[in-house]
Amino acid sequence: MTTAHPEAGPAVEAWTDDDDWTDETLALLRALRAPHRRNRAKSVGFAVYCVILILIIWGGVPSLGLFLQASMGADYTGHGGDLLAAMPAGITAAGLLTFLLLVRDGLWRGPVVPPRAAADWLLVHPVRPRPVLRPWFWLSCTVAAFPGLVAAVGGMVALGLTVRAGLPAALGWCLLGGLCVPLLATCAALVVERGDRAARWVRRLTPCLTLLIIALAGQSALAVAGHPVHWLELVEMWSGPWGWAAIAALAPTPAASAGSWVAAALLLASTGAALVLADRAASTVPLSRLRERARTAAGVLAALRTVELRSARLAVNSANGSARQRRVRLPAPRRAWLVVPWRDTLALLRSPARLGRAAALAVPALLCAVLAHGATGGLAWLATAVSLVFGYLAVAQFLEPARIETDDVRRASWSPYPFAALMLRHAIVPTLAGVLLGLACAGALLAAGAGPAAWLAPVAAPALVAAGLVNACRGVLRKDLMFSPAQGAGGGTGPLLFAAWYAAGPAVGVAALTPMFSSALRGGAIVPVGRAALMAVVVAVLLLRWAQARAAKMSKARPGSTP
Repeated sequence: MTTAHPEAGPAVEAWTDDDDWTDETLALLRALRAPHRRNRAKSVGFAVYCVILILIIWGGVPSLGLFLQASMGADYTGHGGDLLAAMPAGITAAGLLTFLLLVRDGLWRGPVVPPRAAADWLLVHPVRPRPVLRPWFWLSCTVAAFPGLVAAVGGMVALGLTVRAGLPAALGWCLLGGLCVPLLATCAALVVERGDRAARWVRRLTPCLTLLIIALAGQSALAVAGHPVHWLELVEMWSGPWGWAAIAALAPTPAASAGSWVAAALLLASTGAALVLADRAASTVPLSRLRERARTAAGVLAALRTVELRSARLAVNSANGSARQRRVRLPAPRRAWLVVPWRDTLALLRSPARLGRAAALAVPALLCAVLAHGATGGLAWLATAVSLVFGYLAVAQFLEPARIETDDVRRASWSPYPFAALMLRHAIVPTLAGVLLGLACAGALLAAGAGPAAWLAPVAAPALVAAGLVNACRGVLRKDLMFSPAQGAGGGTGPLLFAAWYAAGPAVGVAALTPMFSSALRGGAIVPVGRAALMAVVVAVLLLRWAQARAAKMSKARPGSTP
């Protein structure tokens, strides 16, 4: 029987079974790579050992202690009602998030990602692709299922402590969702990897799915607060595999929903069918796509190994199509000082995804601020700090033009301003956009009955933008902070120093704003809010001066750059 090579074009003759050297080639490669495989197995085994040890120390031992306390009379069932109220919408949101993350991974990497050597050399020879590609698909399935397994064990512990569910039953029902959902999502990622049409749909639906996940998380929080919507939860749980997992997790509890066995059967049947079809389709990914993704994955891994997080993110965005821009035009400014704000505004309008991400990140910032308003002590400080971190991540979306300039200061040669002055001008549009976003958040809080503390949202924007500008101007990566012979084999405090340098701007900004903002959120009166606003202005000015000094140092450090 004649079998055509998957990449054979019109000018390439088909090769027959007599030309098939798959078994011999793979046997030779196994023999040649035996030492490397043994070393890699040792590395993987050590990594697995470390992960299991961390899970036992930070998860297993505390859980065992809680069960021992429960056997001696400690009662944790007071939290059972809140847990059961949060589970329907919360587990549905987690399932949808799992699907979104894995199908987005399929846009640039995918579950079938052989090494570059296999994609560039091995698969161009008369070798059947199935024996080469199939193991990589199942490896991706295993990696995806492991967090689900950990989550299922955690769910068993939580249900056993709070609702006194039987541990074997709780583990079995939680495993249904914990394993089936990531496996189904991996199969969906393979569809995205193989077809451009599926990839286009994923890009279009990503904003809607993100908003839906945030809405489900908010609904879960409202249910814990005593405002559940039972009919809506029922619709969500039967909407797909992400909801069937919630039905299965509720099965061993007093809040079990009718049709638990039906949901379990649907999960098992759909997962089994999807895995069978995906196993057959794993070898049909076009070779050109495999080459492209292997190169992208290798580049991202190299960037992560050297802690070049921005380079890794840019590589991923370029591969999955996120870097595409819309054609938007604005009238050219008539005054010279408006050129930089005009360029920054145009850049944001051509990248609407950044505006969407900023709005999405503002939601958890608001939720944490509401939590800080009703909390006391250390919890209030923690909730305020987390709220400020999400606020920083939101306004940082507007600073991409400044980050592009600092990637290579030679790009600023178009500007008549000194580089440090140019960086300050790049803060104008992000500050205005951050204040507008804060005003929208304040309006939502005021409509919900919040007091003067709602105005802290727009007040914090300038300081958070200045913190982002400090990070944008950090300059050449200081790997010497992480790796130094003087620190010894263990690295000493090198990683901590590197982390402090890498996130210096937001770390200082959040730390400086947290005390005043926490007090203002808890008090809600005009005087504490005014003090927090004054503190935010002072922090913004100091961080801008710091960013200016960093930018001036960058321009002097690179020869041939803009002075």
